[in-house]
Amino acid sequence: MTNLIERRKEIVRQAETDGRVDVDSLAEKFQVSAVTIRSDLNALSNRELIVRSRGGAVASTRLTRELSVQEKYNEHHAIKRRLGEATAELLGSGVRSILLDSGTTTEEVARNLVGHSRLTVMTNGLNIATALANADGIEIKVTGGTLRQKSLSFYGRQAEESLRYMHFDRFVLGVDGFDPKIGITTHFEQEANLNRIMCEAASEVIAVTDSSKFGKCGSHVICRPGEIRTLVTDSGAPDRVVDELRASGVDVRIVRIRSDQPSRP
Repeated sequence: MTNLIERRKEIVRQAETDGRVDVDSLAEKFQVSAVTIRSDLNALSNRELIVRSRGGAVASTRLTRELSVQEKYNEHHAIKRRLGEATAELLGSGVRSILLDSGTTTEEVARNLVGHSRLTVMTNGLNIATALANADGIEIKVTGGTLRQKSLSFYGRQAEESLRYMHFDRFVLGVDGFDPKIGITTHFEQEANLNRIMCEAASEVIAVTDSSKFGKCGSHVICRPGEIRTLVTDSGAPDRVVDELRASGVDVRIVRIRSDQPSRP
C-alpha cells in the first residue's frame, strides 16, 4: 500500500496522463476507501494540482484554470476581434433574434452588432449587455441569475427558467474546449447546463472560437458536433479537425488571420 504522499503524486500523474480520474477506480487501485480518495482529490484541488469534477477530477490545465475576463480578453485578442466581425456578418438580414453566450469572443460579436436595427439580443453575459448598452436599434434582454464575478456570466435556476418559453433565430456559442468527436465542453457544470438550454432555444447554433481551443476538453459536454450548424474559427485550426467537422455536416468558416498564411475555403 502506498503512503499518502506517493498516492497523491500518482493521482496527479494519472490525471495528467489520462485527462481524468474517478473516485471508484482510484479507491480500487490504491485499496483505500472512497472517502479517503475524495479527501485526496479535495486536497490536491486546493493546491490547484487537479480540478474536482463530479465523481472524480480532471487535470489542471489552462482550460481548467479559471481565467478572469481581463485575462481572456487579452489572450488572442486580435484573432477574437476578427472572429467577432466574421460572425456578426452571418447575423445579417432575416435574423431578428439572437441568443448570445457570455465570453470575450462573443463580446467581440456583440461589438459588431451595434449598428444593427430591429434586433433582439438576449445574453447571460454582463459584459455582453454592457457592450450593447448604447445600441439604439437593439432590444437587450438578460437572463438574470447568479453572477460569476470572475467571468461576468449569469448561471443557475433563474437563468435557466428565463429561457423556458423563449425562442431565437440564432444562438452564438463561445468555446472553452472543442474536440471534433466529443464536441464543445467546459469545466463549469452549471454553465454547461445553461448552454444546453440555450442550444435548445434557438433554430441554429453558431459556435465561434479561436484555434487554440481545439484539442482541449472539459469534463462537461455542452453539445455534440452534429448539433452545430456553423463554426467560425481562424486559419490556425488543424486541417484534420476542419475536415472531420465538415464531413459531419458542420459549415466551417475559416477566417484568415495572418497575411502569410493562406486561408482555407
